[in-house]
Amino acid sequence: MSTVYDFSATDIDGQARTLSEYKGKTLLIVNVASQCGFTPQYTGLEALWKTYRDRGLVVLGFPCDQFGHQEPGDEAEIKNFCSINYDVDFPLFSKIDVNGAKAHPLYQWLKEEKGGFLGIDAIKWNFTKFLVGRDGKVLKRYAPTDTPESLAKDIEAALA
Repeated sequence: MSTVYDFSATDIDGQARTLSEYKGKTLLIVNVASQCGFTPQYTGLEALWKTYRDRGLVVLGFPCDQFGHQEPGDEAEIKNFCSINYDVDFPLFSKIDVNGAKAHPLYQWLKEEKGGFLGIDAIKWNFTKFLVGRDGKVLKRYAPTDTPESLAKDIEAALA
């Protein structure tokens, strides 16, 4: 696989989706969880989506329950939580694994493209973020502690 557009995933409503439908867009791909200390980042992610979507940014949320069992719900519960608590309307996908033998192929590729700190490629925690350019290539990887607001300058550059 050479670009993000080569992958597909199941959305939060159970529909198969190909990421090629986002071709030409800048993507912010995030593994999310509803019961994490970083969960309030949903507010910032939604703000980025609302601010930049007309310029071509799409935020994609991938729920994951691999870190401290912080995403225990099913897809309906996750969607409801995000809607009620954070007014999320950026695209959400079905729960996936981001590490290990069952890691989603998209996340296997993302980790290969942009390794983590000190050469450790594994996703360390919820709300790790990947910025993908309009050409489908990974531009940058961000730690869970990097707030959505702190990404604005890089997003502006990617959209330019």
